[in-house]
Formats: sequence, structure tokens, C-alpha cells
Amino acid sequence: MKWRVVNDYQALSAFAGDILLRALRARPDVVLGLPTGRTPEGMYEHIVAECGREYRCFSSAQTFNLDEYVGIPPSHPGSYYSYMRHHLFDHVDIRDDNVHIPDGAAQNLEAECARYELEIAQAGGLDLTFLGLGRNGHIGFNEPGTPFDSRTRVVGLTESTRRANAPEFQDCPVPTRAITIGIGTILDSKRIVLFASGTEKAGIVWRFASEDPSESLPATALRSHPDVTVIVDRNAAAELGELWDM
Repeated sequence: MKWRVVNDYQALSAFAGDILLRALRARPDVVLGLPTGRTPEGMYEHIVAECGREYRCFSSAQTFNLDEYVGIPPSHPGSYYSYMRHHLFDHVDIRDDNVHIPDGAAQNLEAECARYELEIAQAGGLDLTFLGLGRNGHIGFNEPGTPFDSRTRVVGLTESTRRANAPEFQDCPVPTRAITIGIGTILDSKRIVLFASGTEKAGIVWRFASEDPSESLPATALRSHPDVTVIVDRNAAAELGELWDM
């Protein structure tokens, strides 16, 4: 596991974005696992700015989003489909048929989860997956207690997670369920980047760095993966102390 501590959120966003851009340049048909939330927004902004200077940036790439809410249509402003359109897809040359996001409005959610897992496998698996680190250690919507061998499925959302996402749902309650790819699916990715920013993440970053792998802290499943890069800014690294020089 490789750690990189950078000065601030802007530096974190640029560092993560450059990892993704280098992957696109090295292999234009790369298969990406992409996150949502506040932390990746700067990374997407950096990617959009850089891709504006290039030709055929995303034209051969495939993307698989980590999750989507259950019970709202893709057109809802709080959906992750809308998020990805706003922050990335509407600004780069990605083909619509290469964009994959779980359908949280599907009538048969179990079948939708199986379909999504199969689509990832048919694409050859995820080459590079980006993950935010939740305040309780979740990755994707894999909350504490999730088995490390879990696959794409419907999950209930904790109150803390729903509160964190409440700003996107001014017109209705935050959904109580979501579809998420599982920890086992994430671990099948050839390469993983985990990032965290801000003082509110300092405690969970310290726990992630210091605690033994446990299902009570889902992100610790990444310890078993052979190629993980962890990027944190100085605020998120504030409690690392003697672990700083990892």
C-alpha cells in the first residue's frame, strides 16, 4: 500500500486526476470504477480541464460507477447518474454505451445487481477503481459489517450516510437503500486509489492506517490488495503522527 500526503484538496484532486489521465493515455480502452460524493468533484474538474486540451480522451474507455440510490429515476438531481453527467460525462468524449451505472429504479433489483456484476465481468473486470473513504470507513455503500467477499447488491443506508447526502435531496427524503458493488468486486480491480480530504476525515484515516483488517471498518479490506494508492491531504493526515512517513 502506497501513501501520498499532499498539501491540500486542490493538490489531492490533481494527483488523483493525473493517475486517471495516465491510465487513459497508457490504455485508451481502460475500464474504470468511479465514485461520487464531494471528494471526487475536484478530481473530475481537473480531468475535464485536461481533457479539453486533448483529442479522443475518453472515447474508448468504459466506466462503472460504484453505486446508485434505489427508488429514484436517473433524472432526479440527487441521483448519481445526474451527478456523473454534471461533473464528468457531459464534458468529455465518452460514448453513452460505455457508461455503466446501476439502475436504482429497476423493477427487479436482484436481477439488476446480477446484471451489473455480469457487465463488469464481461468488460474484463475493473482496471482502475477510485474510492472515497466514508467517515465510518465505508467504501462505495459498503457499510460497517459488510463481508469482504460481498458482490453487487442492494444495501440499507445508515443514518450517518443519509445525513451526509441530505443536501442533494431538498425536495424529498434521502433514499434508504442503494445498489452498490461489493467489496469483493472492488478487490478484483487490478489497481485501486483511495482518497480522503479534510479534518473531518482525520479520525477515520488514522483508524484505517492503524487498525487490523476487520469488517467493522470496510476500507481495511484493501490491505489484502497488491496495488493500492492512498492519497490524503494534510488535514486528513493530521492524526497520523508517527505513521506520517509511510
